[in-house]
Amino acid sequence: MSLDMLISGGLVADGTGSPLRRADVGVRGDRLVLLPGGGPSDGGGGRVIDAAGLVVAPGFIDVHTHSDAVTLLGEAGRELAAAPVLMGVTVEICGNCGSSLFPALPERVPALRRSSRAGFGGNIPIFQDYEGFVEAHERAPRSNHLTSLVGHGTLRAGVLGYEDRPATPAELDTMCALLDDALAAGAAGLSTGLIYTPGTYGDTAEVVALARVAARHGKPYVTHLRDEMSRVEEALEEAVEIARRSGAALHVSHHKTAGKHAWGKTLRTLPRIAALRAQGMDLTCDVYPYTEGSTSLSAMFPPWANDGGTEALLDRLRDRGQRDRMRTAIETGVPGWENTVGNGGWDRISVACATRHPEAEGRTIAELGGDPVDAAAELLLAEEGEVTIISHSMREDDVQRVLSSEFAMIGSDGVPKPGHPHPRLAGTFPRVLGRYSRDQGLFPVETAVHKMTGMAADRFGLEDRGVVRDGAHADLVLFDPGTVADGATYADPLLPPVGIRAVVVAGRLAVQDNRLTEDRPGRIIGR
Repeated sequence: MSLDMLISGGLVADGTGSPLRRADVGVRGDRLVLLPGGGPSDGGGGRVIDAAGLVVAPGFIDVHTHSDAVTLLGEAGRELAAAPVLMGVTVEICGNCGSSLFPALPERVPALRRSSRAGFGGNIPIFQDYEGFVEAHERAPRSNHLTSLVGHGTLRAGVLGYEDRPATPAELDTMCALLDDALAAGAAGLSTGLIYTPGTYGDTAEVVALARVAARHGKPYVTHLRDEMSRVEEALEEAVEIARRSGAALHVSHHKTAGKHAWGKTLRTLPRIAALRAQGMDLTCDVYPYTEGSTSLSAMFPPWANDGGTEALLDRLRDRGQRDRMRTAIETGVPGWENTVGNGGWDRISVACATRHPEAEGRTIAELGGDPVDAAAELLLAEEGEVTIISHSMREDDVQRVLSSEFAMIGSDGVPKPGHPHPRLAGTFPRVLGRYSRDQGLFPVETAVHKMTGMAADRFGLEDRGVVRDGAHADLVLFDPGTVADGATYADPLLPPVGIRAVVVAGRLAVQDNRLTEDRPGRIIGR
């Protein structure tokens, strides 16, 4: 039998959650050939990889990333783009939290580009449609595959700008039409980020109308809830209402109960999700294995402060009167606003990425000195709004409960920006396999693999991915179950993991012995 690659002697975790079994796995072109009785000893003329002592799994599917633009940044993004594939991720799903690089009406593109720098860490493009996004990525070699959701915030800003007002019927029709075109062209679903402007300006009815478009295409509604803190249960019910009224499958992004007023609420949110599933609702979630979150420093300020985009926020921060209003809003709260600082404090918000002032990275806002609102404002002004923070906001027992849930898959929420990004960008998947599966015994390795592969492929309609079977796409990870572990830390967030021996993407070796090869076989999928 002629093969391009033979992986022999390993234990196969096939992505379905079935028990490990010994089998040889062949690769012909970009597809798999399963050889349960043992393959040809010479590999049929192709490369032979001895997988004795290793688990052979489908390539990991990261269902929640913000890697939309990193390979478009050229050399500046090279190390950041390498981090996911080094931990075994062969497919990334971007466009999350309501923020994608498309679609937009032509006249809205310049404002979107200016405001999107803060989220994506560079002078990034905004595309009028999904086809433009695909074409740009096809010109930028990458090690793993990528597909994108359509961000509601981008869609809204791309039609009516950053204004805090309801969309007119004509504007909503335009938003629906742009979404319909993108989904027809291959985008993976609709995402919202209902704590971020301008997504926060969209009411439930607006999101229902858009989710109906996703439902017609059989694609999911993926949501960063309107609140993940004290009002997380109420926010979950809004998402459920949107799913019921629209008919769309519901996927809750990075499910958490963050901030001191929400600690322990997974004891109620998870049973609620389980009950809804038992009633027939198509409902899942993802989770990252850390008690710290990460987002933009601008999100620590009330929504009205961000009205009009990044430049408008900076103008308000220069105005002492406006800054005092923000201080009062943070201290007293704003109805409907997830107030991260009010739920924790400035001493739990640390600077992750501040490229012009790297001396601030790793320090909390409280440690920068002086009034913390002034310190945060001055840092944002100095960095032209491009500051990423890490929020120390969750509790370990809540994280473990979500990880253990049968309906939870794995998403890194990786933010590939220069500086000290959250280590989840480089450590999520090995951390689940090592810390939570092997060391703490939350679930067996085949269950961990299922959460990272087959479950994710099913949710996002990635046909013939996330499984090891005859004819499936040849995306594989070979790891040592006894040593696999994350290496990334908050001090050194891009340290690669250990125990990832090889990563195969589209039938070609992308990682060998924890090192990236020169091959760049990744492509845009779902087109």
